[in-house]
Amino acid sequence: MTDTTEAPPRHATDVDGATGATDASRASRPGTDPTIDAAGRAALDRPVVPLRHPLRWIAAALVLVVLLNFVETLFTNEQWGWPAVGKWLFSPAVLTGLQLTLVATALSALISFAGGIVVAIARLSRNPVLSGLAWGYVWLFRSVPLILVLVFLYNLGSLYPTIGIGIPFGPQFEVPTANVLGDLAIGVIGLSLSEIAYASEIVRAGVLAVDHGQHEAAQALGLPRRRQFVRVILPQALRSIVPAFVNQIVGLLKASSLLFYVSLLDLFGVVQNLSSTYPTDIIPLLVVATIWYLALTSAVSVAQYYVERWTARGSVRTLPPTPLQRLRSAVRRGSGRGRGGRPGDGPGGAGRRADAAAAARAVASGTSTTNDRAI
Repeated sequence: MTDTTEAPPRHATDVDGATGATDASRASRPGTDPTIDAAGRAALDRPVVPLRHPLRWIAAALVLVVLLNFVETLFTNEQWGWPAVGKWLFSPAVLTGLQLTLVATALSALISFAGGIVVAIARLSRNPVLSGLAWGYVWLFRSVPLILVLVFLYNLGSLYPTIGIGIPFGPQFEVPTANVLGDLAIGVIGLSLSEIAYASEIVRAGVLAVDHGQHEAAQALGLPRRRQFVRVILPQALRSIVPAFVNQIVGLLKASSLLFYVSLLDLFGVVQNLSSTYPTDIIPLLVVATIWYLALTSAVSVAQYYVERWTARGSVRTLPPTPLQRLRSAVRRGSGRGRGGRPGDGPGGAGRRADAAAAARAVASGTSTTNDRAI
């Protein structure tokens, strides 16, 4: 027996008539009005006016006025002695002191970073003896001023005429202290002992900043503890360590001026000696030292930028552009704007205007780029 039931008649709202009904509703939309379409095109042709910030510009103008007044005093005040500054800036004595400053700072930075890693590992160790000794070392050298450490080391020959190693309370191999520690060695050891305490805390903070899941993943791979630290933990901790440690190097560079008090003629020591010999050039010599310290600090800051960019390779999708890359992109944007770009268009402004024009045409024609199924 067959089913003879007839299907109900199809209405205008069914599938076949859906297109006609939609076209009718679109035809009745106000977006198809040519007047509104012309107004939209006129709005797109107007340049984009940025938001005004009058207070920001007033503050910038005040700061600029103060800065220009200070610069004016630099060039109009004869007491600065700029001719004498040019005479002493590259003098052999100043360059010799600059070389000693660079050597002492570089050696102390390397020793303090390596020692800081060792002390930080001991501080994080589960062995109570190692962790206790590391904590005591950090506590001692963070409490004692650097100048006292240098003075103690400089007078170490009075406290210990000989130094040696051997069996406690037994035979030892000894040498005179004066034959082992020279002035530069005393300065580097004093700077390093003090900086190791600070560097260890920087390294420890960087290691603790690594997510604990990374430690668990390294352990799950069955890596030895040394390899876990060298290959997994330390590379990730460097992102936190580098900025703080470079800041410590800048402080170390300035702290090297204290070597003058232990008979080491670094940059500051040479300037002090020349000032006593040429009392009329005290200010120019101080300006020379300031210029060289500014140059060295700027060089360290540039190196810091590239080291931070290198350590960020595994954590960001796109590395930040270098200053040279930023300059090239600015030149390209400027040349593109000169070839027909509008004043209101910033980077990508032409693309945004094209997208806006396409959206306006879609609304005017009754179509939409929105996915209805997603809605």
